[in-house]
Amino acid sequence: MQSMREDKAIVSWRSLPSLGSFQYGVVETNDHEPLWKNTRISFSSGIGGGYSKFACISVEENIKQKDFLPTPAQLLKHPLAIVALVPKDAALFFAGAVAGAAAKTVTAPLDRIKLLMQTHGVRAGQESAKKAIGFVEAITLIGKEEGIKGYWKGNLPQVIRVIPYSAVQLFSYEIYKGKDDELSVIGRLAAGAFAGMTSTFITYPLDVLRLRLAVEPGYRTMSEVALNMLREEGVASFYYGLGPSLIGIAPYIAVNFCFFDLIKKSLPEKYQKRTETSLLTAVLSASLATLTCYPLDTVRRQMQLRGTPYKTVLDAFPGIVERDGLIGLYRGFVPNALKNLPNSSIRLTTYDIAKRLIAASEKEFQRINEENRKKQNQKADKQP
Repeated sequence: MQSMREDKAIVSWRSLPSLGSFQYGVVETNDHEPLWKNTRISFSSGIGGGYSKFACISVEENIKQKDFLPTPAQLLKHPLAIVALVPKDAALFFAGAVAGAAAKTVTAPLDRIKLLMQTHGVRAGQESAKKAIGFVEAITLIGKEEGIKGYWKGNLPQVIRVIPYSAVQLFSYEIYKGKDDELSVIGRLAAGAFAGMTSTFITYPLDVLRLRLAVEPGYRTMSEVALNMLREEGVASFYYGLGPSLIGIAPYIAVNFCFFDLIKKSLPEKYQKRTETSLLTAVLSASLATLTCYPLDTVRRQMQLRGTPYKTVLDAFPGIVERDGLIGLYRGFVPNALKNLPNSSIRLTTYDIAKRLIAASEKEFQRINEENRKKQNQKADKQP
């Protein structure tokens, strides 16, 4: 017990009505002998022939928290508690990264089709080819020219990008949102908008590299694309289309995250913690966000291309409408919607499950801690 004690005994007190003042102090010792052992000392004063008033001093041992930590055997018996050993932020970061990478890999073919449909018109103007292609045409074209691997072309830089992107986005949303669960709709929208812009700005160069690798012929690796961009276009080329990207992602994430939170919160508590609830809520919120914000995504994609005729968002919108009509703003919407629904569902659901898992692991860890504390106290009481 000596190793678990500090060299000071701290006396705390609380004022009681009608009691006089008394002296107090901190007793210091140079040795390591215990001053008290779970002792409670009561002082009573007799007034009017009885003991009607009293003061009580409670002395508790100062035992270091690490002495109650679960042992390796306890962790093996209760593996859920192991999660609590990982810092909460790191655990959420890892969960978001894995979920984002898995979602991007599964939906990569739909993303490639969407990109080809979005950019075919502006590229066709340079190559004197057909200006627009449909969903089935894009599928056939990729399979015919590049084979099965073509559907995953450009996926590696996207996966590399989505790892920090998902983690930064989800984590920053929690920071901007704060701990106030009663945050207003405007507050949640603002938190989602800032989270989307933060993650986009940090990972934007990787998004440009992914697009160039996916739609421009002649490139085989991401490093080859990056070196060529630096040599021919300079550092600024990594941020082409950043303006519309920030403008586009802010409302998308704002609507997506805000509606996900609000829809779940409006449901009865017994349904809020169910996985299928998270999936359905994510699908609804992603659908609304995609329908609202897709035209800005088309604009930023066409502004990212080399030789693009558009310099600003104000140039791009009328240019696309003039060339392809209003439907041009929604080119690739179907594969994008098919991609975003499972993508958002997997990402938000995994994050929601991870938060519940972390909370459960903390409870399990605390339960073992309390059991160890009781055992230590019982052991101390039995000592002479």
